[in-house]
Amino acid sequence: MSNSQKIFDYSDESQADRLARKSKDSPFMIIGILGLIGVCGYGFYQYKHKGKMSTSVFLMQLRVAAQGTVVTALTVGLAYNLAKEHLFKEKKE
Repeated sequence: MSNSQKIFDYSDESQADRLARKSKDSPFMIIGILGLIGVCGYGFYQYKHKGKMSTSVFLMQLRVAAQGTVVTALTVGLAYNLAKEHLFKEKKE
């Protein structure tokens, strides 16, 4: 029984190649990172209008929103991959 997987030396891979490979393997990770950047950008914009809220409370809420965005994107990606592998799998005859 031979292993049909190719052996690839990741030490020769540049950062751009690594990001391209990771985005192909897991596109929802990239969506999560973009969501994180979006939430942080929105938080920086809203920081001026936080009112009487203390900075530490504002940053804590921003951290929870950013983490929630990333976890949601990864959970949706996991559910999509599980559904693709098990529910929508075509039967081979």
